[in-house]
Amino acid sequence: MFVVFSATDRENGKKPKKSVTVCGYPLSIFFIVVNEFCERFSYYGMKAVLVLYFRYFLRWDDDLAITIYHTFVALCYLTPILGAIVADSWLGKFKTIVYLSIVYTLGQVVMAISAIHDITDANKDGTPDNMTFHVALSMVGLILIALGTGGIKPCVAAFGGDQFNEHQEKQRSTFFSIFYLSINAGSLLSTIITPILRAQECGIYSQQKCYPLAFGVPAALMVVALIVFIVGSRMYTKVAPKGNIMLEVCKCIWYAVKNRFRNRSSSIPKREHWMDWADEKYEKLLIAQIKMVLKVLFLYIPLPMFWTLFDQQGSRWTLQATTMDGDFVSLCLFKLFLMSTVNPILILGFVPIVDSVIYPLIAKCGLNFTYVAEFQNRPNGDIAETLPVFPASNGGQIKVFNLVGATVDVSVGGQNFTLDPFMSNSKYLSFEGKINIDINKTSMPLVLTNGTRRSVVIDQTFPNSTSYEDMTAKPEQGENAIRFLNGLGENVNVTSLGNIPSMKMSKYALVQQGSAQFDIQTVNGKCTYSIAVGFGSAYTVIIPDTFTIADCGGLRPEEDIGPNVVHMAWQIPQYFLMTMGEVVFSVTGLEFSYSQAPSNMKSVLQAGWLFTVAVGNIIVLIVAEVAQLPDQWAEYVLFAALLIFVCVVFSIMAYFYTYTDPAEVEARFAELEPEGKDNDRKRRSLELHDRKESLEEENQRKSRSSSEASSHHEAPADKATNM
Repeated sequence: MFVVFSATDRENGKKPKKSVTVCGYPLSIFFIVVNEFCERFSYYGMKAVLVLYFRYFLRWDDDLAITIYHTFVALCYLTPILGAIVADSWLGKFKTIVYLSIVYTLGQVVMAISAIHDITDANKDGTPDNMTFHVALSMVGLILIALGTGGIKPCVAAFGGDQFNEHQEKQRSTFFSIFYLSINAGSLLSTIITPILRAQECGIYSQQKCYPLAFGVPAALMVVALIVFIVGSRMYTKVAPKGNIMLEVCKCIWYAVKNRFRNRSSSIPKREHWMDWADEKYEKLLIAQIKMVLKVLFLYIPLPMFWTLFDQQGSRWTLQATTMDGDFVSLCLFKLFLMSTVNPILILGFVPIVDSVIYPLIAKCGLNFTYVAEFQNRPNGDIAETLPVFPASNGGQIKVFNLVGATVDVSVGGQNFTLDPFMSNSKYLSFEGKINIDINKTSMPLVLTNGTRRSVVIDQTFPNSTSYEDMTAKPEQGENAIRFLNGLGENVNVTSLGNIPSMKMSKYALVQQGSAQFDIQTVNGKCTYSIAVGFGSAYTVIIPDTFTIADCGGLRPEEDIGPNVVHMAWQIPQYFLMTMGEVVFSVTGLEFSYSQAPSNMKSVLQAGWLFTVAVGNIIVLIVAEVAQLPDQWAEYVLFAALLIFVCVVFSIMAYFYTYTDPAEVEARFAELEPEGKDNDRKRRSLELHDRKESLEEENQRKSRSSSEASSHHEAPADKATNM
């Protein structure tokens, strides 16, 4: 351990501040790395279950859940601009991180509170009675989180870089690698842990999915991040704010536009570049730097489409996974893959491979691979074809069960079929409005409500038979729904479903994947019935009059909704390709931006890069709200087609792009700058000298006028005295 002095304090003319180092690294950076790990754990942990919270706790439909999710992500990438301005112009990086981390922590706590269903569950049925309260609270929490995480995003890494002296370039480079590793480590662990926490059941009055715990642990990690960061306060090198370059850039651009508009007459000579119209007020060096930045920002225009696809991993892909077969090694692993854990795992593996193997091989081939836009087609497989056809908004569906004990010929709305005893028609029949069910010239009228499914039980009381409302969507979160239809002449008691009268149907019971067991009890005894279920299925188990209580024999399960058959492993190639795209796209993109940015405008391009992420999420919102495509696969094809088009446009733009060396441009202006500064100094000196001479002449004139006035008044007095 060594003690060195802060170069920053020496530059500011202050007494040098002691800085403790370990193995050549400032001790302060360890607090920053731990802080970043905890903060990223907090953010990605909350984000991993956010769309499911919208879908299954707040009971929003898929489109609304996705809309709010991407609005939140877009806001998280818009607020960095605000954070950079506050840090550079007002508070400085340290105070900005502390204050916005407090806001961030409050947001996470509010989100955890909003997920406690018992707060408004007055009737203790497990469903909140005042959903408006939970929605309002969660929106407040998300806004605070977006302000916090976005505000500190441009500050933490830069604050870590401030801890190093100029001679510690190697250590600074290593720090950024460790910093990036801490981000992905936090992301990986959180996307594994928080879905497991959510899968637990908790509650005061009723046991539900534990969203409060899934949000509460990230909130606790944010508290830890804040405490760790503050503990290292005395060790930090804190650079005072020196004014925000982004504000200066915006002012210069606005002045150029305004000045160009004022001088739009054809008689006024044109200038080489529209930014040259700011020459009257701003330095030529600043104008040249802004030109370089605008040149890169123009190249950024197609980039949001990549983020449009990439950030749907946390929305569309997560909801897609709920309709797939997750039969991995265990149900726990199903939940992990459901939450996009694959992406951070692959990132940790791909970054060193791409950096140390792929890029060197490409360089040896003499290819320029500095910046590549990546196309990613997003297959939806045959999922849509395997999903059941649920009733449309202008019609209903019907299914008929035969409990008569003999074969019957059935006619429903003109469709004829035969039902064996204690069986049903295999598929739901679709109709509109009022229909008739005819058996042996006896008719039973039935009115189908639009968008509903019904099961009609044919028994000895026909045409006064009972109909039951069925499920019109797959069971949520990969669960399965089981119900029983009692065809015995006596009541039956089934575990978790209670007493089922003769010729009646029970409600659905939700069970997990695997072997679901039910205890069936009659007056003759008790037995245990087992049924193997997958993911997202629904069954009606018919108890016929041939049922034997000794071995639970004779039960007949009828499939109402088929299980998910497209395996979730088909998403892994999607994650693989998308992660490869992210590594190539993000790392090389940031490197390109850094190499093309002027020395004092790295933050401007960083803000521009983050802004492309925000725009990408806004595009998702536009497509979700405007396109209104009926099929999910059509939306995927639309995004893929848009990205193909964007890739073509970007390729043309990149072909005509001319690389510049910002250091060379700045050096050229630096050579001219002393002469320009001397001329400015001479001009200002002459102006001050002329102004000083004018003031002196004015004072002398006033002095002479005052003296003459005094002499004029004193003469009569003298005369009076002499008299």
